[in-house]
Amino acid sequence: MNAFKLSLVLSLLFLCGCADITPPTPGYILKRPLGTDSVKTGMTKDEVKSLWGGPDRVNQVENKDKWEGKREEWVYVGRYGTLPVNAGYLSKTKKLYFDGERLTTIVEE
Repeated sequence: MNAFKLSLVLSLLFLCGCADITPPTPGYILKRPLGTDSVKTGMTKDEVKSLWGGPDRVNQVENKDKWEGKREEWVYVGRYGTLPVNAGYLSKTKKLYFDGERLTTIVEE
């Protein structure tokens, strides 16, 4: 009988703790669809891939006037330009520039 009471009390405590969890609103979901979290300068290539997946194209860019060495350009092609909200690279083509392993520039077309 004591085991039953203990499990009942633990179950009630667990359920009370879940009361603070708030599900996202439909508006929040529309503004932040899955897989479209923002990338930010300073992120590594692996961090960008974990958010957006692999790029559609990778180009090697060289311009000694602005930076030393090679620069990598990742192109994510926008596929759904008619989306009513900004959905990351899904709505507009984005070009991400990496100097070494770090994202340094983001260009939106």
